[in-house]
Amino acid sequence: MGIAALILWLLTATGGFVLLGTWIAKGGVRQPGSSRLPAPVLFGHFLLAAAGLIVWIVYLVIDNDALSWIAFALLVPVAALGFFMLARWLPVYRSRNAIAAATTTAPERHFPIAIVGGHGLLAVATVVLVFLTALGVGS
Repeated sequence: MGIAALILWLLTATGGFVLLGTWIAKGGVRQPGSSRLPAPVLFGHFLLAAAGLIVWIVYLVIDNDALSWIAFALLVPVAALGFFMLARWLPVYRSRNAIAAATTTAPERHFPIAIVGGHGLLAVATVVLVFLTALGVGS
């Protein structure tokens, strides 16, 4: 189950890279006031997720149960930041086809809905698999 969690985590990270790259390419860093997603939240989400992934890989290599719990503990704030960003992104997405969207230059307006949805679903599945693996289910 640990390898399945790793695969899901890597797929989730791929979607996250696409979203982060889109946000940066559309001016998220250059135009700080234009985005509803605060840069510290976005980069904190990325860095904590990357740290957790590294811990998870080390856990898989050396099979130390404490590392599985550390990786899971890192995922808790990652998930919280992800939900926060989703809540901030939804109004931007909903106004996408409205007249107000023409005046909105938020970089996150350019996020592909399929990537956002896939990233979220894969993230939930990753958290569940990491938690079950840390509990020792399936080993």
